[in-house]
Amino acid sequence: MAGPIRPTFQSSSSSSNAFVFRLLFLLTLLPLTLAAFAFVLQWRGGFLSDPINRWSPETHQFPGMMTTVAEAVVRSSDSGCSLLGPSHSASFPYYRNWKFDYGSDLNPKISITTSTSAGLEQTLPWIFYHKVLGVSTFFLFVEGKAASPSVSKVLETIQGVKVIYRTRELEEQQANSRVWNETWLSSFFYKPCNHELFVKQSLNMEMAIVMARDEGMDWIIHLDTDELIHPAGAPEYSLRRLLSDLPQDVNMVVFPNYESSIERDDIKEPFSEVSLFKKNYDHLPREVYFGNYREATRGNPNYFLTYGNGKSAARVQDHLRPNGAHRWHNYRTTPNEVKFEEAAVLHYTYTKFSDLTSRRDRCGCKPTKEDVKRCFMLDFDRAAFIIASTATDEEMLRWYREHVVWTDKNLILKLQKKGILTRINSPMVIIQALREAGVFSSVISEAAAKRNIPIGDFSSSVNTTTTNPSSPDVPTGLMYSRKIGQDKKKNAESDPAGGRRLLDTSSHPPAVPPLPPPGLQDNIEIVST
Repeated sequence: MAGPIRPTFQSSSSSSNAFVFRLLFLLTLLPLTLAAFAFVLQWRGGFLSDPINRWSPETHQFPGMMTTVAEAVVRSSDSGCSLLGPSHSASFPYYRNWKFDYGSDLNPKISITTSTSAGLEQTLPWIFYHKVLGVSTFFLFVEGKAASPSVSKVLETIQGVKVIYRTRELEEQQANSRVWNETWLSSFFYKPCNHELFVKQSLNMEMAIVMARDEGMDWIIHLDTDELIHPAGAPEYSLRRLLSDLPQDVNMVVFPNYESSIERDDIKEPFSEVSLFKKNYDHLPREVYFGNYREATRGNPNYFLTYGNGKSAARVQDHLRPNGAHRWHNYRTTPNEVKFEEAAVLHYTYTKFSDLTSRRDRCGCKPTKEDVKRCFMLDFDRAAFIIASTATDEEMLRWYREHVVWTDKNLILKLQKKGILTRINSPMVIIQALREAGVFSSVISEAAAKRNIPIGDFSSSVNTTTTNPSSPDVPTGLMYSRKIGQDKKKNAESDPAGGRRLLDTSSHPPAVPPLPPPGLQDNIEIVST
C-alpha cells in the first residue's frame, strides 16, 4: 500500500516546485522588461521624457506643447513606428534652438524698442522671453550699465538685437529732430528726472520707427525692460498670432497693464519670482473695481503704484510718430485704435527693495513735496523718492513692507476671488525653462569666445545689479539727454525769435504721459453724468 503512495507525493512536490520557479522567473523578468521598454521609449524620443532633459535645446519643448495627429503620422512614416516617434507642435512655435535664428520667415514681423541702463540679469530674460512669443527684432538704446562692454558686447551677439549707444553723434542727431519744433511734446521739455526720461524715450522711439521701416518690420512696440507682454486670448501663447488676428484696418492696439504685487521683500529676480498681479481697470467690471478700491489700494495714492494707461503697438507706416512712451500717433491721420480685452503688459514695478534707492540715485531733485512735483509725474514715485532720500534703511524697509509688499494672505485670497488679483505663471515658467536650458549662459559663453574676453567679466554683469552712470566702461562719446534740452533752452533764450519755433500742430493730441488708474473721484463723476 505504501509503494503506490510515494510516487504520488513526489509528483505533487515536483509540480509545486516548478510552479514556484516559474513565478519567481516571471517576477524577475517583468521589471527588467519594463525597464528595458522605458529605456527604448526614452531613447527613441517617445511619450516619456526625462525631467532633467525636458527643457534642453535639443527637445524644443515649452509648457503647452502638444502632439498633433497629422505630425505624428508624418513622423511615423519616416521612423516606421508611430508609437515611439511622436512629434510635438509647440504652443510657443518660435523656439527652434537657443539662438532663435528664424530669420525673416515670421509674419507679421514684430519689433520692440526700449531705452535701458539695465544689466544682463534683466535684459537677457526680457529679450529671450519675447523671442519665445515671436518678436524678431529689438532696438536697444543703451546707456549706463547697459552700455558697458561687459553688457553691450553680449547684447550685440544676439541675433535680431540692434544696440544703439547714446553717443555724441546720436545726441546731435536728436537735437535736430522736428519734435523740438512741435507742441505735442513741448510741455515735457527742460524738466528734470521723469520728464527728461520721457523726452528721451520719445526721441528714441522716433529713431526706432525709421530703423523698423528699414528692417521691414510690420509692428513696433515700446516697452521698458521691467515689462513683459502677456498674450492672453490668443489660441497659442504667441504675440505674433495675437497681432495677425487683428483686422487690417486696425493700426494701433493698446495692451492694458497689470501691476506686480510682490509677496516678499527679498526678491532678486522678479521675472522668475513674481506671479501675482493686480488687473487693470479696463479688464474689470466697474462695480468690482470701485467696490474694492480702498482694499486694493491699501492706503497708497492710487490703485496702481505707478501708471495705469498701458502700452501700445503700432503698424509701421508712413508718417508714424511716437506720442510719448505709452502711445503712437500719425502726422497725417488719426490711428484706428483698439484695446485688447485679455492680453496685457505685465509691469514689474518696485519689485526689489533696492528699487527705492536706485530711483533716488538717478534724480537730483530735493526731497520736498514741492520739488518732487516737477521731477515725477506720479504720486507714488514722489512719496518713494522722499522716503528713500530722508529715511534710514530700517525705516525704508518698514515703509516698503507697508506700501509695496502684500503680506495679508486673507486679503490676497479675497481680491483673487473678486478677480482683482490674479496669478500669471507663464512668464515665470518660460524664463525658468530658458535658464535651465542654458540659454543665458550659452549667450554669455559665445560672446566671451567671440570677443576674447574672460567669461568672468560677463558673469559679473549678471550678478551685479547696481548701476553707475559714470562708470569708465561707458563709451567716451556718451552724453545724457539733459544736454539736449540745455542746449535748446540756451538757444531759445539767446535768440527768442529763432531759438525754438513751435509749429502749428493743434490738430495733433499732446503726448500721453504715464497716467494713474481711475480713482474714487472718477467714479463719482461717472455716476453723476
